[in-house]
Amino acid sequence: MIAYVYRLATLLTCLFLLTSCWSSKELNEIAIATAIGIDKSDEGYLLTVQIINPGEIASDSPTNRTATTTYRSSGETLFEAFRRLTVQAPRKVYFSHVQIVVFGEEAAKSGIVQPLDFLSRDHEMRTDFFLVIAKDTLADQLLNILTPMDKISSNKIVSSFYMSERNWAPTHTVKLDELMYKLSTDGNEAVLTGIFIKGNTELGKDSRSLEKTEPPTTVQIDHIGVFKNDKLVGWFNEDESKGFNYFTDNVTSTIVNVPCSNSSTGIEVIRTITSLKANLENNTPHIDANVRVDGNIGDVECDIDITNPQTIRKFEAMVEKDIQSKMESAVSASQDKFNSDILGFGALIHREHPDQWRMLKNHWNEEFKNVEVDYTIHATIQRTGNITDSVQRKDGE
Repeated sequence: MIAYVYRLATLLTCLFLLTSCWSSKELNEIAIATAIGIDKSDEGYLLTVQIINPGEIASDSPTNRTATTTYRSSGETLFEAFRRLTVQAPRKVYFSHVQIVVFGEEAAKSGIVQPLDFLSRDHEMRTDFFLVIAKDTLADQLLNILTPMDKISSNKIVSSFYMSERNWAPTHTVKLDELMYKLSTDGNEAVLTGIFIKGNTELGKDSRSLEKTEPPTTVQIDHIGVFKNDKLVGWFNEDESKGFNYFTDNVTSTIVNVPCSNSSTGIEVIRTITSLKANLENNTPHIDANVRVDGNIGDVECDIDITNPQTIRKFEAMVEKDIQSKMESAVSASQDKFNSDILGFGALIHREHPDQWRMLKNHWNEEFKNVEVDYTIHATIQRTGNITDSVQRKDGE
């Protein structure tokens, strides 16, 4: 009898631990959202949601229908705008597969904290989506542009972000957790990368534009947008954006062009390691930036002997100079143009010198402008490629 009761109790305990499908929904009951656009409107917010047309994605037979449909609604709050989608969308919109959230530039300039509250609070939203800014346009316009190599434009944007960040370096992918951390941490300001529409916006909405080998409209990745508190205050150019990524140890690979005779040589950066250290001299903050760079020669367009070790060392010195110049431009723009500590100097001082930070915190805006940076950059060129000399060098030279 005791053994029977024991087995029954064990069975009942296991039953209580089993999960059920109380919240399950069939695919034909939901509309899967892949992208969200947030703009300012007279009512408060203009919300644009890109929905997948599953029949077009799964079908092997091409039709005239697009792979996605966009719905839009307005509301005094973002939550209200989301609920108003129900009067248009034929199914409940499912947000767990959202890949990207796009802020219109005007919405970013007016502040992003309030919409971020909803995005981080809603239980259906995951935190692994990217956040970007639609530069010089509305998010609504950008999400309606059709892309030629991918049926779903949000997939194209995400792929372009990955490729640009890993191979060119003037962009920076930001997910919700990182953005919330930057906005809530003392001595740190946020950044978001921009995307823009190149070409005719109206033609880009027409599926016939995809029938051309050179589409009249494309969506392209831009440079880094600088925030002060939660408001967009301006844009870095390409060199400043690359300098920012060198500071934040976010350069995986890029190209550095160095001059030689009447042309240039392309150095492929294949690896960088950046370390920052904060020092306080008479309560004046200094930052020591140490960057180690590994690279290969990728392109020689001048008559020069690359088998000569002195030539290699000369190239290494020019790479070091180029990287320092870009980092200096990022510091100058952050301090003088925007007065925004996107480089995280304040947070670095907070971690390494918490007692001194308490004295600097309340007037960090003024102190940040005067922070000096000392650079130590060491570049090493490891390989010269499959050939050991320039094709422009004549035989016998």
